[in-house]
Amino acid sequence: MPSAIAAFAQTLRQPQMKLTTFLVWSFALCVAGNVGAAESVSPLPFMSATKEEFSDARLQRLQAFMQTAIHSGDYLGAVTLIARNGRIVDWRTYGHRDLSRKRPMTRDSIFRIYSMTKTVTSVAILILMEEGKFGLDDPIEKYLPEFANIQVFSAGTADAPELRPLRQPLTIRHLLTHTSGIATRDAINGEAVKRFNRIDLNTLPTLAAYSEYVASQALARDPGEVFTYDGVQLVVLSRLIEIVSGMPFEEFLRQRIFRPLVMTDTGFSVPARDRARIVDMVTTTSDGQLAITKSNDVIHPGESLNPYPSGAGGLYSTAADYVRFCQMLLNGGNLDGASILGRKTVELMMMNHLTHLDPPVNEFSNAEGFGLGGYVVLDVARRGRLGSVGQFGWSGAGSTYFTIDPREKLIAMLLMQHLPLGLAKDPPKISGKFYNFVYQALVN
Repeated sequence: MPSAIAAFAQTLRQPQMKLTTFLVWSFALCVAGNVGAAESVSPLPFMSATKEEFSDARLQRLQAFMQTAIHSGDYLGAVTLIARNGRIVDWRTYGHRDLSRKRPMTRDSIFRIYSMTKTVTSVAILILMEEGKFGLDDPIEKYLPEFANIQVFSAGTADAPELRPLRQPLTIRHLLTHTSGIATRDAINGEAVKRFNRIDLNTLPTLAAYSEYVASQALARDPGEVFTYDGVQLVVLSRLIEIVSGMPFEEFLRQRIFRPLVMTDTGFSVPARDRARIVDMVTTTSDGQLAITKSNDVIHPGESLNPYPSGAGGLYSTAADYVRFCQMLLNGGNLDGASILGRKTVELMMMNHLTHLDPPVNEFSNAEGFGLGGYVVLDVARRGRLGSVGQFGWSGAGSTYFTIDPREKLIAMLLMQHLPLGLAKDPPKISGKFYNFVYQALVN
């Protein structure tokens, strides 16, 4: 609470603060002082679904689908949120946030958003790019000198590798677009990956130590050759943000993104007073039962997910906070007087950056490319679900999903906490059907 008051006071001192910003901050402080009040505070204005050209009857199909998915016992609970034209048209909760089913899911429930963190980190990189601190095609070694001597694993074994120089420099863009060639996936070079994985990166104490270890290992492929999705690249970019901004990564996010957007429940840890709002992370066991997962962040909910602040997957957040982040992007980089990015920068973010590949798609879908921090829909028909060309979004490993559709001026979010283990009795993913139910409800 004191930190929120201090931030509010600092905001008040800004001579051009808009009335809308003042009101949002006032609401946020009420929430910080009274958690229960969060259920009545809206992060964006509410509007009836029909006025934003949704069919109420068709939205009921979505609601019935979600109720069935949760009540069947496959999933513990969920929060869904749909906004159009900057207004919330549907925001609902289903089921419970604890495995004992004593605490109903609430709108202010806190989720581990895992890889949805990557989109936030990408915005942070673009903020610094706009300020002229670097260009996307600058070699990473220009700012992180530990990468000056990095080479490519060309032959041999993990114990006796043969290395050669890179054919082109490793750039910031390569890291942002998961085309760096870092040896994190067996599919691109098994022996290089075996060598890279000799230590558990999650045990490294700082972003500096993390970056230095990655730089000490050979790449599996030359930069730019292949899209290989992995969090290591975004953690390295977290370190770049620290070096270029001159402040800790988590502080940069707080000052430049979370505080201006009034994302009061987003961070790398959760204050003790708010930890009762954290949703249990569950999984489905081999006998088809829900159980609490054994990861450290689940055993100690609210604590940092890693020893270092991971820009790849370390954030906790809420539907209310993340929809404000999404609305900022949909607005072209601004919200309620807070200017985070310029309009053309957001356009660049939501373009496909894999056009140099053949075909220019990512490893997950032959109908999607990849922008800066999320997928970009290239072919709706081939993708096989309702949506729009240019639609942008991403997900988290713990079953959290968001999409931003500039053509329809639409945001849709599905937040759950279920970690699939790849077992025969894992429940079917429901995100595809969720998005179909959202889009089929549009009238115009």
